[in-house]
Amino acid sequence: MKKDIVASDLKTILHSKRANIYYLEHCRVLVHGGRVEYVTDAGKKSLYWNIPIANTTTVLLGTGTSITQAAMRELGKAGVMVGFCGGGGTPLFSINEKEVDVSWMSPQSEYRPTQYLQAWVKFWFNDSARLSAAKAFQYARLQCIERLWTKPRTFGDVEYSVDTQRLGAVLEDVRNAFQQAPEPMMLLIEEARLSKELFRLAARAVGYGQFAREKRGGGTDPANRLLDHGNYLAYGLGATATWVLGIPHGLAVMHGKTRRGGLVFDVADLVKDAMILPQVFISAMRGDDEQTFRQACIDVFTRCEALDFMIDTVKDVALNTARMVE
Repeated sequence: MKKDIVASDLKTILHSKRANIYYLEHCRVLVHGGRVEYVTDAGKKSLYWNIPIANTTTVLLGTGTSITQAAMRELGKAGVMVGFCGGGGTPLFSINEKEVDVSWMSPQSEYRPTQYLQAWVKFWFNDSARLSAAKAFQYARLQCIERLWTKPRTFGDVEYSVDTQRLGAVLEDVRNAFQQAPEPMMLLIEEARLSKELFRLAARAVGYGQFAREKRGGGTDPANRLLDHGNYLAYGLGATATWVLGIPHGLAVMHGKTRRGGLVFDVADLVKDAMILPQVFISAMRGDDEQTFRQACIDVFTRCEALDFMIDTVKDVALNTARMVE
């Protein structure tokens, strides 16, 4: 007699320990033989590929994809975050509203912890406390960059020789600017300045040459295209981290005035520069295609325990900032 798998069984593997992020295009996602699979066409044949949902955090559905209600039900049971996006993983949008930068179809569960949401809303309506939370995110971001960019083997066997003296000076300068920032808008301005400096350092570390950031599609420059793709992988982890802790994506501390799902951006920023940016230039120099680059990013996420770091940081920020307003 066939025994149904209960939802709790599918959540045995903690989200922070799951190995898979999927980007799919030109396929159908459905339930076949009791498993969630994606189907591709090869001539007159249909090829079925299994998605191990209990070991997956995020599924990005790109160009030419469809998904059945039964598949969404099973993905929801396993706590998998699902997002619709354009070709190549960017831009990300949901079909339930006009196109936006981040909108996720999140699994529903009433068994997530409530303590972090309660702590978050305790401080979130206090402007000063919210600014302190934003600064705490930025400090954690800078520490992660300093730790990983100067650590051997962070990016596998690839030689990533960053100018550590210049990196230290940039991070210290921006850290001081963050401390003195009187409002979130000033944090965003300093963040933009930091990004330009990091682009320069990362490009020089691999001998990439001149680089100028281009949004939406990246033109013909391979690093720009890979950067868009890699950032959306980080957004998938950010969405998963906040969902696991039960904190709505709209309760941002930095990006909230311009982005409906701003908290996803806030959390993704913890690892975007530290883990994605160097891999972008490494892969661009090697001539990696998107699939190879995506796998390299996932390897870095796994090696550096990206999701653990995101979840732990959000926990600490929630609890520590809530104590400030008690």
